[in-house]
Amino acid sequence: MIRVMVVDDEWMVRSMLRTILEAAGDMSVVAEAPDGISAVEEAERHQPDVALVDIRMPESDGLAATARLQSLPRPPRVIVLTTFDLDEYVQTALRNGAVGFLLKDSAGDDMITAIRAVAAGDAMLAPSITRRLLHTFTEREPSRQAKALEQLDVLTEKEREVLVALAEGLANADVASRLYLSEATVKTHVSRILSKLKLTNRVQAAILAHRAGLVS
Repeated sequence: MIRVMVVDDEWMVRSMLRTILEAAGDMSVVAEAPDGISAVEEAERHQPDVALVDIRMPESDGLAATARLQSLPRPPRVIVLTTFDLDEYVQTALRNGAVGFLLKDSAGDDMITAIRAVAAGDAMLAPSITRRLLHTFTEREPSRQAKALEQLDVLTEKEREVLVALAEGLANADVASRLYLSEATVKTHVSRILSKLKLTNRVQAAILAHRAGLVS
């Protein structure tokens, strides 16, 4: 079972999400929190695998909560859930360690798919957000391409191939199929890529690959 925590200041939203997620059959909502401060306390107590975190909340917003959650000994993988898709929120959420970003009007099936993906070690962004985010990082900072390429010098040829596949949005299973590797080997490559590049998650790795021009 995937252990999920739902963080939102509206109890009706939390209740709705609990109903949707627990109907999936392979998920259990082990904790709820109305604000960022409570979210950290609940995460310490229940150790969820994945946290669905709203951005705008009292006491401590979802962006600050995401950063605090990532500082825990056993941090949950955070999917930021919001009605807003402003680039500044997306960028801050990713810098703070989020591995997913979905709009609140996403279909229930999309949320379930996102949770399964991040629980398995993948990342998940709403398609419209992904396009805008990559455009922001690559189009506004063309002068950083050389620096990005230099950063990638530490990778082996196989790690570069895995990175390109990640940047194209492929999940681990799809990367394994394309490169004729086992899924466990792909996960090992991804971990090494993030470690060598000193990145928090695979979305940041994808951004770096786009910035370097490895993916059009």
